[in-house]
Amino acid sequence: MSDLSWGSPVDPAAVRSLIAAATKADGDAPIGENVLLHLAEGDNLQVVEGGELVGFAHLDPVAADGSRSAEFTVHPDARRRGIGGRIVEALLERTDGVLRAWAHGDHPAAAALAARHGFTRTRELWRMRRPLAPDDVFEPVLPDGVTLRSFVVGQDEPEFLRVNNAAFDWHPEQGGWDIEQVRVREAEPWFDAAGFLLAVDAEGTLLGYHWTKVHHDETPPVGEVYVLGVDPSARGLHLGTALTLAGLAHLRDRGLGQVLLYVESDNSAAIRVYADLGFVHTESDVSYSR
Repeated sequence: MSDLSWGSPVDPAAVRSLIAAATKADGDAPIGENVLLHLAEGDNLQVVEGGELVGFAHLDPVAADGSRSAEFTVHPDARRRGIGGRIVEALLERTDGVLRAWAHGDHPAAAALAARHGFTRTRELWRMRRPLAPDDVFEPVLPDGVTLRSFVVGQDEPEFLRVNNAAFDWHPEQGGWDIEQVRVREAEPWFDAAGFLLAVDAEGTLLGYHWTKVHHDETPPVGEVYVLGVDPSARGLHLGTALTLAGLAHLRDRGLGQVLLYVESDNSAAIRVYADLGFVHTESDVSYSR
């Protein structure tokens, strides 16, 4: 019989091993980067059998509207024994308001589990990809007086946060960042300030940015349009397209053969821009709510 427990000390290595096993079986990582970066925040549920971690769930802190968001997974060897259902029930008992649960990869098994427990599909996040070739030409056109430079650690965090939080004031994950959100990513092995591109005006004021990322854990490595934002005051200058092209050129010059990005499925304007740049929709992540 498996043992479910809240709040026990979490072994990050055991969680990553569990995620790796699920990713190998499903083709999609069941738990996102943001959870792994903030394991100490919110609540963690562990399912243990014979001393081995066979299930894990992370429940974010209560949001301003009383809702909570969760991500969870079960080891492939421990599936079809009701562990997933027990995890969902434990998450519901822990949540007073709306519970949102992510299903990365939009797998039928996740949809069936959601339906059995009365969840509805409320949000879809697209993954879009395009190949990169050494002879790809990317020519960003910047407005007069605007230049590109790389992020400087210890200097540019306040301006980045100002623009990021203004650009994403509507976004449940990307908006409302503080310095800790940046510092924890700067400490990650993948962080590369050279690939964190800033568009600044003649006075040095930040107008927009393109933060790229390289997934070295994939074979071969894959680039990512990690976060791209433009200050609302700079809209109409076509900085989004220029910054995207600049980031793609940087990833191409790193020798990468593919790049991905995430975009809300209902953000038709952004999807049109990315489609015009050669990106195609390949996978989806779905948020279910109850």
